[in-house]
Amino acid sequence: MIYEEIRQKVAEGKKMLAVLIDPDKGISSLSYFIQQINKFSPDFILVGGSLIFKSVEKTIETIKKECSVPVILFPGNALQFTGNVDAILYLSLISGRNAEFLIGQHVASSYAIKKSGIETLSTGYILVDGGKPTSVEYMSNTMPIPPDKSEIAVATAIAGELIGNKLIYLEAGSGALHPVPATMIASVKKNVDIPLIVGGGLRSASDIQSALQAGADIVVVGNILEKNPELLEDFVNALTDCQI
Repeated sequence: MIYEEIRQKVAEGKKMLAVLIDPDKGISSLSYFIQQINKFSPDFILVGGSLIFKSVEKTIETIKKECSVPVILFPGNALQFTGNVDAILYLSLISGRNAEFLIGQHVASSYAIKKSGIETLSTGYILVDGGKPTSVEYMSNTMPIPPDKSEIAVATAIAGELIGNKLIYLEAGSGALHPVPATMIASVKKNVDIPLIVGGGLRSASDIQSALQAGADIVVVGNILEKNPELLEDFVNALTDCQI
């Protein structure tokens, strides 16, 4: 089970790297990207995005045919659900006040997800201002938490844990100008007892190391790798350097 694997690695002090693939983004060669993934072995592949026109299922089918890294669905809405994955991040946008992304999309997809039998990872999704408007902000019609308001992020994360979320995800948004501040990551990590995911705006090995050293258990990188898949080697090396 994916969640048990995550919990075990966190308990052992092992950091994790997830590669995000958005079917709509301009990956010049998905097969080449998968070759890089096979070569450097990140822990997980996330597939999804805020607004998808191309086939999620086709992308996942290609990945699973050519790669053995676990694939986790990262859905922007209920329409993106497919059962051909190893697990699904069942995201509740707990930093927002839009009921559609707190529970509405979940109701729309719940029957199909339960019937599929795939592993469901209940995730408290917290949007943080990364310096520019993002697709998540626009599509969800919700305001991100200001980067200097760590206390709001902490209170939100605690609430997510108390209502039963298995994971907390601090997200600056795809293509963010700035990643989630290390001070906010550290504050959230100090106050919750569930694994912490951090993504958005991570463009370099030093960005990844900063997030991991601040307390992230899993870092998610996508936008920069879509343009430069070769950077995956540096990111995996950065992960190794941060292992406890």
